[in-house]
Amino acid sequence: MRYEGIVYRPPSEAESLIIQATIGCPHNKCAFCKMYRGVNFRIRSVAEIKEDLLMAKDYYGDWVKSVFFADGNTILMKTDQLVEILEYTKELFPKVERITMYGSAQYIALKTQEELNRINRAGLSRIHTGMESGDDEVLDLINKGTDSSKLIKAGVMVKNAGIELSEYIIVGVGGKKFTKQHALNSAKVLNEINPDFIRIRTIVPFPGTELYDMYKNGEFELLSPHEALREMKLFVENLNVTSYFYTDHVSNYCYANGKLPGAKNDIIDSIEKNLLIDESRFRKPYEGTL
Repeated sequence: MRYEGIVYRPPSEAESLIIQATIGCPHNKCAFCKMYRGVNFRIRSVAEIKEDLLMAKDYYGDWVKSVFFADGNTILMKTDQLVEILEYTKELFPKVERITMYGSAQYIALKTQEELNRINRAGLSRIHTGMESGDDEVLDLINKGTDSSKLIKAGVMVKNAGIELSEYIIVGVGGKKFTKQHALNSAKVLNEINPDFIRIRTIVPFPGTELYDMYKNGEFELLSPHEALREMKLFVENLNVTSYFYTDHVSNYCYANGKLPGAKNDIIDSIEKNLLIDESRFRKPYEGTL
């Protein structure tokens, strides 16, 4: 397998075979994200991708059970190209159980419902989507390139196609100014979508991003650990979904996982227990390296 630059993948894909189908991110303008800065987005040829899959077959045999097609927004590839690499993956690895990729709402929405249906039939199991927030003012603040209506449209299309959807929410991404509406409107959007997974991250402004500059010059106020926990509690209280809820990231101040709605009270109890811990015992709100 051949890789260019730093390759990112969700924690849940730790044991997956990673193949770069695209390089970088086509949007690459989110104010909080440093992952693909300085990388010119491009789509690798189907021939190259197939070569890497064949290399993986030669190395691992046919025992691969999960595959993640990096980089950011691989869903942007033409549908015919996606279908070809998905079908080839299943041909090479008959034991494969899951094939996944990143896909933001703005690029998912470029597909038709039938295209997504076809992509699912070809083998795509799950899309990881960085929703970040369901609030339009917050989405504008972080330059996400989409709005709440498009988030809902894309999410519903993915679900209707039979593809699992993993939505990522960033606690504190609206700062102190938007904390309440960020929590409430994020829950509202997710209630419309009912994704398979909701995964929580907590904002950390990284040097080299616009959000870091806003933080340093006082335009963006970070939440304290307790404020972040209270925002997450408000968010969870307003969820009406049947999703799996995970706080599977080192940035978070609370470990609370479970299947909603049954686990809602347990998750809230975990948050409340953490609110009893003195803030001095948590990581500092900004550390710059995670």
